[in-house]
Amino acid sequence: MSFSPATISTPSTSESSTPPSTADYEFSETAESIHHPSKFSHSASSSLDKAANTTYRSKMSSSSYFNSPSSAYISSIKPPQKGFRLPYSIKRLFSSRPIAILLSLITLLYFFFPSSIFTYIPSELRGRTPMKDDLSIPGVFHYDLNLADGHPNAAQRNERVLFLVPLRDAVPHMSMFFGHMVNLTYPHNLIDLAFLVSDSKDDTLNVLKNYLEEIQASTDTSKRFGTIEIYEKDFGQAIGQGFSDRHGFAAQGPRRKLMARARNWLLSAALRPDHSWVYWRDIDVQTVPATILEDLMAHDKDVIVPNVWRPLPDWLGNEQPYDLNSWQESETGLQLADTLDEDSVIVEGYVEYATWRPHLAYLRDPYGDPNVEMELDGIGGVSILAKSSVFRKGAHFPAFSFQKHAETEGFGKMCRRMGLSVIGLPHYVIWHIYEPSSDDIKHMEWMAEEEDRREHERQQRESHDRVWAAGFQDVRNSWDRERENIFKNAEIRSKFGVKYDEQFFEKKAAENLRRMGAIAAGKVN
Repeated sequence: MSFSPATISTPSTSESSTPPSTADYEFSETAESIHHPSKFSHSASSSLDKAANTTYRSKMSSSSYFNSPSSAYISSIKPPQKGFRLPYSIKRLFSSRPIAILLSLITLLYFFFPSSIFTYIPSELRGRTPMKDDLSIPGVFHYDLNLADGHPNAAQRNERVLFLVPLRDAVPHMSMFFGHMVNLTYPHNLIDLAFLVSDSKDDTLNVLKNYLEEIQASTDTSKRFGTIEIYEKDFGQAIGQGFSDRHGFAAQGPRRKLMARARNWLLSAALRPDHSWVYWRDIDVQTVPATILEDLMAHDKDVIVPNVWRPLPDWLGNEQPYDLNSWQESETGLQLADTLDEDSVIVEGYVEYATWRPHLAYLRDPYGDPNVEMELDGIGGVSILAKSSVFRKGAHFPAFSFQKHAETEGFGKMCRRMGLSVIGLPHYVIWHIYEPSSDDIKHMEWMAEEEDRREHERQQRESHDRVWAAGFQDVRNSWDRERENIFKNAEIRSKFGVKYDEQFFEKKAAENLRRMGAIAAGKVN
């Protein structure tokens, strides 16, 4: 009897990586080779002995089951010969049920060819540069991490990028974020996404799943990403998500330490041996080049960050530096650190800690060369690209005071202490969304009240102008009409014999005046 499992083809990155079940195997009399994704090939064949064949067929024909029409395929199976005879117990299995035959055959395959049958390599771990295909031990994988480091021509070398995104109450920004993701020019099948949802009060998790399902089901396979992982972990973050809550000075120390813990959890859970680059990105970035991964990789630095600005309303000046956590150390900053206790955390950009450090954000020239580099000691966390070797060497985001800094600024300090390159690009800018601070909100409320007051004044002024204009209207036209009517009345009186004696009325008016004067003098009762 000759048999063969169906050929197991290497799934694409968009297909499921679930190992094949025994139901995936097909048996026939003609197939002779076993194909496996690990590229091992074995042939299983045997000749038939006539005597055993006659005995075996006679036993099958005596069974009512094997004489049924549904057993035509099973009845064609012949026992192996040439010195290899099945024990009697196995013969009974063959004569009982077809499923027993299938299980027996798989057991034999495992006994003779264990490595080629049961060593299944998931698609997301197969064909990567660091992985070696030189082992045939079940469940054992071999990686050469010398091949796992990043290079400037990463896409040509099929280097994988781990794209890390921490999320908290992120529903308002989800649409904008995935709009940027689908436009990335780096090969999507080489980008593995990992999200950490923590301390969220909105529907971040379900909305995230909906967007991922839509992308991975895209008919354009180039839009689909490699592997995608979602992690949930709460850290007891009680600080609000408002701009002033997150950026208030009092909240900075505890908030930075919790954020560092979140980053370390996400990184340690998601980083795999085949990742050459690690890219951190905030979800609330408004404008970013589609080529940002290739642009940053081209510098071939251990850690690199772009400049981060934000747009502003016209009444606030149109634009403003956003990320002040990317800076070079200063003598004043070092002196300040010496005066603080060991658990203190310096946060840059606040008047409480005047360090006078050169900030990457303030060195921007809108017309400058975007490839100009600047050495940094501290970095911000909006957009960070690092080689995976940086983290494998031990660098992480300190959730404690490291040289009086924590989280991303502490990470920059740690990398510099380890002799790694930490670079910023002052003229390569990405744009964060505008979030009004509490002062901005108060100013906007004042502006709204001022606008209402001015509108009320305008309406009053228009009303007064109308009254004023009415009080000084030119009455000459109306006098002309009245005079015409007077003349008409005089003409009517003359026609009807009405006598109008002006002297009579003047005399009568004089008499009335004299009488009123006499009454006033008391001479007339």
